[in-house]
Amino acid sequence: MKMLFDIFGIEWREVSHRERIVSAVGAFLGIAAVVLTSRYFLGDAGSYLVIASMGASAVLLFAVPHGALSQPWSVLGGHLFSALIGVTCSLVIPSDLLAAPLAVALAVGAMHYLRCIHPPGGATALVAVIGGSEIEALGYQFALTPVLANTLAIRATAILFNLFSSGAVIQPGSTSVLP
Repeated sequence: MKMLFDIFGIEWREVSHRERIVSAVGAFLGIAAVVLTSRYFLGDAGSYLVIASMGASAVLLFAVPHGALSQPWSVLGGHLFSALIGVTCSLVIPSDLLAAPLAVALAVGAMHYLRCIHPPGGATALVAVIGGSEIEALGYQFALTPVLANTLAIRATAILFNLFSSGAVIQPGSTSVLP
């Protein structure tokens, strides 16, 4: 069995049922906050694609809260700069066939240079290009509402939920913000 795990690169570590349930409930609450925020700013139809990229963030924030990709700067910077890049590509490049991959590529590069790698940011850049007329009409406002608002909503939910659900304690001298 271990050989199969090694072949497929499956990490084997014990995860308690409590941790799995806490992750799932946290993801539910985080996405509920995102759905409410997105619908407030975009209405029902325009919010679906935006919510999808936040679903990927929920996996990182609630299943791997202490990972590098889940830290506040990674989540905030990854989504915000990717949104700005995506909107710029959408405005400047008339062809989605070029604007979409360029937006994702530039977002990846920017996240590297700004040290805020958060994979769902790539989806945020893509949504800015292919999100349809509701997203296009927002222009750069897209980066603030709904992207920044959603990012703050899910991040705050993750911090509060993980802080109260895990009994986590911030260690003196720690440079990491929980989660």
